Amino acid sequence: MKILAIESSCDETAAAIIEDGRKIISNVVASSAAMHEKTGGIIPEMAARQQVVSIIPVINETIKNLSLSRDIDALAVTVGPGLIGSLLVGVETAKALALLTGKKIVPVNHVLAHLYANFLEEDKNYIKPQFPALGLVVSGGHTELFIMEKINNLKWIGGTIDDAAGEAFDKCARILGLSFPGGPAIAAEAAKYAKSEIRNPKSEIKLPRPIIGDDSFNFSFSGLKTAVLREVNKLKETEQFNQITIVQLAYELQEAITDCLVAKTVRAAEKYKVKSILLGGGVAANKRLTEKFKSEFRIHVPPPSLCTDNATYIAAFAYYNYHPVDWKKVSAQPSLEVEV
Repeated sequence: MKILAIESSCDETAAAIIEDGRKIISNVVASSAAMHEKTGGIIPEMAARQQVVSIIPVINETIKNLSLSRDIDALAVTVGPGLIGSLLVGVETAKALALLTGKKIVPVNHVLAHLYANFLEEDKNYIKPQFPALGLVVSGGHTELFIMEKINNLKWIGGTIDDAAGEAFDKCARILGLSFPGGPAIAAEAAKYAKSEIRNPKSEIKLPRPIIGDDSFNFSFSGLKTAVLREVNKLKETEQFNQITIVQLAYELQEAITDCLVAKTVRAAEKYKVKSILLGGGVAANKRLTEKFKSEFRIHVPPPSLCTDNATYIAAFAYYNYHPVDWKKVSAQPSLEVEV
């Protein structure tokens, strides 16, 4: 079964064709990252306008020599959560294709779908996740934990009560004067900490690990952002805010966020006696995060290109959760719940 999927929940414009929920036939992403880097963040209206320009060329490139009517069995599209303007671009395009071809559409929750990148068989070394599994979705707008009893049965057990991890990276990067997106920028600065000239025990900076020790499986990163701002203001007052302290702050911020993510996830894995931990979302591409997980537990992490927004996992989710509907019943849902 071949599914053509469309993803446009935020700033990327993506389409992909996946066969039987595992094999990638094609995968095309039009990124507008360079445009958003200039503005220091995503401006929703600008993202949606760019997606209007990109959506048809992306789909044409995805289909290539295939026939939409003969070779594609179903359509899938992200209906939420996300930016309303961006979602509308993908949803209305999928509805037009469904009307044109008579195909049914599988509406997809973008956040849940992130975990299904782990079922795409990228190479011969692919190891299939075992159930029950624990899924951590960690992205710009979401930090959520799910128990996956089987491949099409997800239960939410915890998530962020304020800022998501990716949001904290972005906001703190802005405070430190680093580029957008914040996650890669923070990681690049933190990597410099290993150099001997950067290490200075007399001026080590320590940040809190919010609610890391409580009994819930929730996360909180808003206070961490405030702590970074407080440290920066203190350093500026004493004229110590410089490249060295920026690197120290970036390193400690990355350590704090990844410590919280790993501690809560491993605790949940032990409580629910899972056989696999699955990561998904853009922050899952953070090398320090995966290093810490690998020292604690066996994990499954998609390649970095499948962690960030794309349509491959939208199609995979649609295959394993195949509930097609008529195009008239499909609508954009920017506030779609993730607490299933």
